[in-house]
Amino acid sequence: MQAYCVKCRAKTDMKDPKDVTFKNGRPATQGLCPTCGTKVFRIGKAK
Repeated sequence: MQAYCVKCRAKTDMKDPKDVTFKNGRPATQGLCPTCGTKVFRIGKAK
């Protein structure tokens, strides 16, 4: 799954993706940028 890394300013493939739920109940996927190690999020259900 791809997500936008703010630090690298590019779309990257997530490393170690996990399904999470925000406080407001919205589903999301959280992972790490393989280049810099920053947390990246993709809002919405994982496909």
